[in-house]
Amino acid sequence: MSTLLSFCQWLAETPLSVQIRESNWTYPIIESVHVLGLCLFVGLLLLWDLRLVGITLRRVAVSEVWRRLIPWIALGAVIMVVSGLLLFASDPVRFYGNIFFRIKAIGLLLALLNALAFHFGVERQLKGWDMADVTPRAARVAGAVSILLWAVIVVTGRFVAYNWFPPLV
Repeated sequence: MSTLLSFCQWLAETPLSVQIRESNWTYPIIESVHVLGLCLFVGLLLLWDLRLVGITLRRVAVSEVWRRLIPWIALGAVIMVVSGLLLFASDPVRFYGNIFFRIKAIGLLLALLNALAFHFGVERQLKGWDMADVTPRAARVAGAVSILLWAVIVVTGRFVAYNWFPPLV
């Protein structure tokens, strides 16, 4: 048995997990907060990514778009992460064996790696292309990949509740 599965089994027996799972209201409230955080995060991240791709706000400096969006994107991310961890804690063994949850987790990891690659790569030369008519190819690719990955994350996240396949335990 894997160490991760053992951790999930332990987590499922904690008072927090049991309370979320057995309450009539706790899980739906957390899930609603998660969706609201997702709307804030993904909605504004989409605007940012579309700026990188060159579709929106082309007359506004990339640094200005980022400066205005990042506080709200970060708030959405914090809400999403905290609520997402609580949702996972509600039934970790079921999530562990859910193929859609696993795809979502891989998507989240890839989205994080894409953001880090952008941050430590093309963003370092931002002063040189901040007001350029066309953003560098690497920035456009990072934006497009981000849009694709977040679409996958959102769709598979929704499918987690409707897993038609037997658990992968």
